Amino acid sequence: MKKERLWTLLAIVACMMWGISSLFATALFRLSPQINALWLSQIRQLTAGPILLIISGLVGGHPIKIFKENRHNIVTLICYGLFGMLPVQFCYFMAVQEGNASIATVLQFIGPFFIIAYVAIFRHQRPLRIQIIAALIAFIGVVLLATNGHLTKLAITPIVLFWGLLSAIGVATNTLIPQNLIKQGYSSLTITGWGIFVSGIALFCFHPAQPNLPHTHLVWWCVAGVVIIGTLIPFQLATNSLKFISATNFSLTDAFEPITATIGSVVFFNLQMTSMDWLGSVLIVGAVLALNMPLPKYLQKEL
Repeated sequence: MKKERLWTLLAIVACMMWGISSLFATALFRLSPQINALWLSQIRQLTAGPILLIISGLVGGHPIKIFKENRHNIVTLICYGLFGMLPVQFCYFMAVQEGNASIATVLQFIGPFFIIAYVAIFRHQRPLRIQIIAALIAFIGVVLLATNGHLTKLAITPIVLFWGLLSAIGVATNTLIPQNLIKQGYSSLTITGWGIFVSGIALFCFHPAQPNLPHTHLVWWCVAGVVIIGTLIPFQLATNSLKFISATNFSLTDAFEPITATIGSVVFFNLQMTSMDWLGSVLIVGAVLALNMPLPKYLQKEL
């Protein structure tokens, strides 16, 4: 019981770290217009990916073994990197760059509803009543965030909404694509490490030119924050916490990511949140949490 409580707390810390990493990204984007989401994603992926693979090797994850046993795994990992890790990382930072850490994190948080839609359409599994209710509540939350309650005009730019929703779709693909590899028993560190590394290589090939960075150590402190606090440590904590707590309990701790990003944006970057912004954020976070909370049986039935 003590271990479960400890690892629940550490899972919360991991999610808070992901929220904090968006604040480091915001600081970088404000330091210089030369620093953009593409460059930051490249640095993060090409640094964190190999480090996670090295850690996987040190703890017995055998990162090369995944290619030797089944050639189809290579295709899966490439797809995971390009269509899973790339949108969930790069598109997220684009939403931070074009908007702010709060709106980017909250929009990404609706990713589970894209998973529900995929399962319903392609696996022919009828959604539960609670899933439909939660999806409608989350949709209302997104509308409030996007319009501030004024349905005739957008309160955020279409480009922020575009990148935010793409990052949410990335959450879904990031969850769905590696499922077969996970079922085969491969280390999550190995799968995540290769996915991050592949996405970094793809971004570098797409745009290898590097920006002229401002001459200040603050740039590299913030980059280190994104890589270490936003990637290496939380992935370790998240992976190990799942050995001691259920996936359902872990998913509930996810709420601390948008909460941390929002509070941090208000405190450190003077983000002005309207009542509709707060209400929309609460509706989205609450809707996702409702998917994993014990509820009356009639809400857990299929439509």
